[in-house]
Amino acid sequence: MRVVRVGLTPLKGMAHLALDSVELALDGPVGDRVFCLVDPATHRVLRTVEDDALMACRAEWTDPVLTIRTPIGTVTGEVEVGSELTADYWGRTARLREVRGPWAELLSAYAGRPVVLCRTTPGEIIWAGSVSIVTTASLAELARRVGRVVDDGARFRATFVVDTGDDEPFAEDRWQQVRLGDAVLRVRGPLARCAVVDRHPARGGHDLPALKALAHDRTKDGEILFGISADVVRPGIVNGRWVAPR
Repeated sequence: MRVVRVGLTPLKGMAHLALDSVELALDGPVGDRVFCLVDPATHRVLRTVEDDALMACRAEWTDPVLTIRTPIGTVTGEVEVGSELTADYWGRTARLREVRGPWAELLSAYAGRPVVLCRTTPGEIIWAGSVSIVTTASLAELARRVGRVVDDGARFRATFVVDTGDDEPFAEDRWQQVRLGDAVLRVRGPLARCAVVDRHPARGGHDLPALKALAHDRTKDGEILFGISADVVRPGIVNGRWVAPR
């Protein structure tokens, strides 16, 4: 088995970028979800499922330079953080720092309402484990159920897509530990999914009944499961090396 896609997004909710490699630190993929957007009216981190037009935007981050590309314009510059603030992230209080500069103006115009660009701390804006994995066998099974080719992992915003060859779908549910290159991950378990996976990963908008196709046999405690989440127990660089689950 081997890694066939590596991905992350520097700004939560924006396009999930395919990369050649990623550095895994103990608190997760370096460069992943470094930024997020907050609605100042509700003091809540924007939820991708509610603001899926963000998927048509692209954030590129090479510390200290942030570039944000949207359908209505592009802004780039060095990031300077300002005052601290807190915001709700799915019922949890997230501690953030407001980012000064022109990005919020562009993104507010694109969103059609005021938004605040914020710098996060590693691990602050994640749903489960800091790393997520889906497999080619499970993606192929979903494709069979919906009757069309399913994207290579961007739809599920997976850190890694692993080619499992002829292995059965959802075999990753039984993994407990995974070695990717020099890095080692401890698997938390199957990953609960929201309606984001029904949206087109490059532009937003409902385009695939993924949750419906999975619901009849992939539901547990009211949550629909696809892929696995994991925590990093030994850091390392991951690219297209062979993988050894155990």
